[in-house]
Amino acid sequence: MPGIDESREFQPLCIAVLTVSDTRTMETDTSGRYLADSLQEAGHSLAARMILPDDAPAIRAQVAEWAENEGVDIVLTTGGTGFAPRDVTPEAIRPILTKEMDGFSALFHAVSRETVGVSTMQSRALGGQVGSSFVFCLPGSTGACRDGWEKILKYELDSRYRPCSIVGMIPRFAKDHG
Repeated sequence: MPGIDESREFQPLCIAVLTVSDTRTMETDTSGRYLADSLQEAGHSLAARMILPDDAPAIRAQVAEWAENEGVDIVLTTGGTGFAPRDVTPEAIRPILTKEMDGFSALFHAVSRETVGVSTMQSRALGGQVGSSFVFCLPGSTGACRDGWEKILKYELDSRYRPCSIVGMIPRFAKDHG
């Protein structure tokens, strides 16, 4: 059965959170705050948190910088995944992905359908690898971030999850998860 194996040691990850929005501030960014709070409550470290406008070169540069930083294992983005004219997060991230994780988008849509029905098709959630770091792009609503975290990421980013978790793909943990 899939699930958390309590006999294994939890290995905290260093996770950066990027909110993509032309209008949000740290005070009004409920989605970024939700992700930052949730990952810390799960035992991970918040490596960085930032808000950037819907600008593809700026988003790409920041995510690439974090992905190249040995102190960041995972990058979570929220916002810019819809179809509004300024929504450019997937276009910003896709060119720097070394591998795309199709399963993340498929699974996100499956769990999101339980919450928002067929409206989930308006999201362009994206996951993949940039170098040895992993990037997950979630929609900007707090509800979508909750779906992504509670139903997918909190498990996939937990080293105790079986049959396997993404932690074993991160070089500093690979020897322990071979």
